[in-house]
Amino acid sequence: MDRQEMVQWLQCNDEADLEVLRKRADAVRSAQVGDDVHLRGLVELSNICARDCLYCGIRAGNASVARYRMSREEVVACARLAVDFGFGTLVLQAGEDPGLTGAVVADLIKAIKQETDLAITLSLGERDLEDLTAWRQAGADRYLLRFETSNRELFRYIHPPRVGQPERDRIEHLGLLRSLGYEVGSGVMIGIPGQSYDDLAQDIELFKGLGLDMIGVGPYIPHQDTPLGKSGGVPLLGVEQQVPNTLVMGLKVVALTRITCPQVNIPSTTALATLDRQTGREQGLNWGANIIMPNLTPVQYRRMYEIYPSKAASTETAEQSRDTALRQIVGLGRVPGRGRGDSKHFQTLNSFKNN
Repeated sequence: MDRQEMVQWLQCNDEADLEVLRKRADAVRSAQVGDDVHLRGLVELSNICARDCLYCGIRAGNASVARYRMSREEVVACARLAVDFGFGTLVLQAGEDPGLTGAVVADLIKAIKQETDLAITLSLGERDLEDLTAWRQAGADRYLLRFETSNRELFRYIHPPRVGQPERDRIEHLGLLRSLGYEVGSGVMIGIPGQSYDDLAQDIELFKGLGLDMIGVGPYIPHQDTPLGKSGGVPLLGVEQQVPNTLVMGLKVVALTRITCPQVNIPSTTALATLDRQTGREQGLNWGANIIMPNLTPVQYRRMYEIYPSKAASTETAEQSRDTALRQIVGLGRVPGRGRGDSKHFQTLNSFKNN
């Protein structure tokens, strides 16, 4: 599928035509990664962040956020819970917290690996080579770093560098992660102010060009305590060019991503569930996704990890998050996955290397 065809699908609003796209993506998903839906236990271990991204609710400049950092013991307890629930992966996510040093995170990874066989996915932002290497050696398996948009000018606008530090190239950063042996994930926001249809099609092309193993996409949801949220977004584009941040647009991007990158792992994201509390996550699975990430973060911290407002499952217990996910999977006639659920793309890539 070339970029022109992608743009046509992104601009398509005909329900019958979109059902053709959905069925095509779902068929690719079934043929390439099967009916298993793997569950990843999500732990939001810190909402402290040194960055000032214009769209994010936990940005450093948001003084209204009550900050927290989970203790080592609390995170390991979440890992035990993931094992009890039958999950194969633990996802450790945080802002760019200076307190999560290379040594602190390496120690945490080792503690989890000593007690469990869980795969560990890290999503801790842009980090130095020394930290990334230490975490890989400690046992981390995967790393998720969204490039957010392939439009460099727009990226610089919404994502200024940390004070006193040079700007980093996230595309190069993803290559670095690959060289260290991580299973590599990335993704974008959909409908960020200033994003055109051509930008979004270019994002999907870049997914394939980067050879990613995991791809997470979700609609941009404004936060009232951010520069973009307060202004409603700077009108950088006309209405006809600007990508809308809707559920339907999110589903179209999931489908196009599945068709373009057939063997990757694609989560049905919390953003989809937030836009449609009743069926958003199920729809993501029907449009090509094969991953769900139930939230294991202790309830007292969940509301504080507010990257955007009114996040789905922000008041659920870990047990409720798990049960909801299982009901959704079974209700669609799909199967809860067993084991680590490594990306088929990653497995194929490694089999070529080993041969």
